[in-house]
Amino acid sequence: MISIVGTVGLPACYGGFETLVENLVEEDCNKDITIYCSSKSYDKKINMYKGARLVYIPLKANGPQSIFYDIASLLHALFKQPDVVLILGVSGCIFLPLFRLLSKSKVVTNIDGLEWRRDKWAKWPKRFLKFSEKLAVKHSDVVISDNQAIADYVQDQYGVKSTVIAYGGDHAVSKEMTSSDDGFALALCRIEPENNVEMILEAFSQTDNPLKFIGNWNSSEFGRSMKSKFSVFNHIDIIDPIYDIDKLSVLRSSCSFYVHGHSAGGTNPSLVEMMHFGKPIFCFDCNYNRASTEDKAEFFADADVLVDLMKLEETIDNGHIMLEIARRRYTWDIVRKQYFDVMQSS
Repeated sequence: MISIVGTVGLPACYGGFETLVENLVEEDCNKDITIYCSSKSYDKKINMYKGARLVYIPLKANGPQSIFYDIASLLHALFKQPDVVLILGVSGCIFLPLFRLLSKSKVVTNIDGLEWRRDKWAKWPKRFLKFSEKLAVKHSDVVISDNQAIADYVQDQYGVKSTVIAYGGDHAVSKEMTSSDDGFALALCRIEPENNVEMILEAFSQTDNPLKFIGNWNSSEFGRSMKSKFSVFNHIDIIDPIYDIDKLSVLRSSCSFYVHGHSAGGTNPSLVEMMHFGKPIFCFDCNYNRASTEDKAEFFADADVLVDLMKLEETIDNGHIMLEIARRRYTWDIVRKQYFDVMQSS
């Protein structure tokens, strides 16, 4: 029996971890899996999904409540005593020492992308998340890092060897997809400063290159200010979030190149998804993005360098290399096997 803790739940309706669990679960996987879900996120509550058992916790899975949501999920798992508990994220790992004392379950924890380093957290939340990370590494049987740069950090910081398992991205490619070049660049992210949103917009404002930038612009003061400042440029198209994977597939398959500004978080799902489209990719220069693309993308550290890359855009062709890496490393068949191999090993 496997219990999975730390996601909003299934069917997937949120982000990277939810997509991961959606793709771990299959109708014919012949495994006894329980997934903890937030009742706050589902109007319709079902007991089973793709053969997995769903248990609802009456708390929000994100924000400060995520701590208590994960702890409540672990408490429920204590009574079930599964063979394996897969924990996604470190929010509730403050409870892990007690859980290990009372449970014989094998604990496998994906520590996420060094969440405590994100700019959005204030001083005390950062300290709490760092402490939770420390407890997660110390009290897990297996630590999963989604990026080699994070694995190096875990080794250097805690002297622990972690298992590197990234994310799949092949689900993003529509079966009916036809590739084209419609002459625009594409960017897609949560609208947060750490994703270098302003840097990307500033670079495009200095050129005539058309940009379609998809994100949750209205969710924060930062997003609203960016939208207001750069919407005046006719060639910059500020687009609200698109969750329909087929609609995203059309945009991804018809862009000229993709701009990825994330500076934190390990292997980013939107990057590995885009790599499956075989388009040239320009990444913000950080060790996470270099590890994900095996140093084969084009990299920029500021708006001026990004402007220079755009001037050379017609001569840059790393798309076929991105696709080769994606097919070799970032498919759900590969990731699913890696997870179950880790969970089933003695």
